[in-house]
Amino acid sequence: MHTLSNLGDLIDRALPQSRVAIIDLRDAAQPREYTHQQIDELAGGVAHFLLRQGFARGSAIAIASLNRAEYIAAYFGIMRAGMVAVPLNIKVPRDTLHYFVEDAAIQLAFADGERAALLYEVVPVVSFDDDGENGFAQRIVPEPFISVTPEADEVAMMLYTSGSTGRPKGVPLTHAGHRWALDATRTGGVEPDAPQARYIVAQPLFNMNGLFLTKRVFAANGLLVVLPAFSIESYLHALSHYQINIVTAVPTMFARLLRDPDIQRYDFSQLQKVMLGSAPMTLGLLARIRAAFPAVTITHGYGTTEAGPAIFGPHPEGLPTPPLSLGYPLPAGEVKFADGHSGDEGVLMMRNPAVTPGYHRLAEKSAQVLQEGWYYSGDVMRRDENGFYFFVGRADDMFVCSGENIYPGEVEKILESHPAVRQASVVPLADEERSQVPVAFVVLQADKAVTREALKQHALAHGPAYQHPRRIAFVTELPWAATNKVDRNALRQLAATLEQQQRWEASEPEWQHG
Repeated sequence: MHTLSNLGDLIDRALPQSRVAIIDLRDAAQPREYTHQQIDELAGGVAHFLLRQGFARGSAIAIASLNRAEYIAAYFGIMRAGMVAVPLNIKVPRDTLHYFVEDAAIQLAFADGERAALLYEVVPVVSFDDDGENGFAQRIVPEPFISVTPEADEVAMMLYTSGSTGRPKGVPLTHAGHRWALDATRTGGVEPDAPQARYIVAQPLFNMNGLFLTKRVFAANGLLVVLPAFSIESYLHALSHYQINIVTAVPTMFARLLRDPDIQRYDFSQLQKVMLGSAPMTLGLLARIRAAFPAVTITHGYGTTEAGPAIFGPHPEGLPTPPLSLGYPLPAGEVKFADGHSGDEGVLMMRNPAVTPGYHRLAEKSAQVLQEGWYYSGDVMRRDENGFYFFVGRADDMFVCSGENIYPGEVEKILESHPAVRQASVVPLADEERSQVPVAFVVLQADKAVTREALKQHALAHGPAYQHPRRIAFVTELPWAATNKVDRNALRQLAATLEQQQRWEASEPEWQHG
């Protein structure tokens, strides 16, 4: 890979710039293609525009939009100009969007039409969808730009965490740190990126999963099919029609894809690798993915916004990675356990150049999770005898039932091992005698049925008694959070409501899907 230090400038200009870089499916009936040269010059135009507007180096510039080519060009262009790109979670209420603007001291926002309408009153906006003189197409003139050379610790971007507890936190990330992460994932054998390999992104670009994939594609002179957002039909059609080779996704996305009863009508012959991450995985889901995509290599990765995605990879001695394992620690970084009951289980801590220097304007919170460069992830892991790591659960999802620690993911794996269960999510319910008890929301296979009692007995037969769910609700779909993960907060609230109203045995509960 051609090495430049600015994270916004990953293009190797020694490779053919006439190759297609992006196929934008914002309007699926009229796909728009952009070459690497066109994206390069569009990003250059964004950088020139920002400097002409007089914004100082280090200024925070937001992007608030569904996925599209202009989003990616703006993201790269902001960083090329020496400013801080702040992709905003667009699935939050307007008040939270305004909080982002204030908290990050946003100077300008690039936005699509819907988000522009929400932001105009609090920050200057350049709209991707405005064709007039104040819109993106008129104000951004594609042209070459010599990227700013960042300082050693200069911040390139700031992402906001999902804010499952309290306000979302700003996570500054440096040019050097994520250039290191790109190199570490390549040299660690994680992914043999290749020119003109075809990738797809449908997960939101305000999330690390989709954003890091995008950088990898441009560093490799690849091709990226960009969907504005995830839907089952559009994703399966794009995988097939554009002959996608490599996918990175969140496991819940594939759980939803496999619900399509006609999935076999699509052509996946060119799909070589599926890399799943950003959320826990179960053996049941892995088996269903393998059945649907028998010729595809499936791997399960791990990363955090705060410490980057370059943590685990293949075993250095070539041992096969066990099912559900996240892999073996990459030699380029460091990992260790904290708060463990044994040397082989505990909360994962990571130290590498991609670790955030600290949460934005949250010194006390930063001090809680960052010490001497080590980041305390809150993710409980275990390590097997060969050094492979496995996700156990979130430390803050763990709850206590009659003095025993329960990790929801462990119970979910047991429930999903039942042949009638497609997906399960377990949350705690307050209980006077036992503090909290596990309750489950279960999605059944399309052609299967099982009673609540049979599922409880299955859990009792395959795990400790204290883990079995005391209540079970059957649902057709689990609620989603903005990051394409299951919304556990919504389920906790729903569990409390069902208990209060004694409706666990009733028909499917109702909620508004995000």
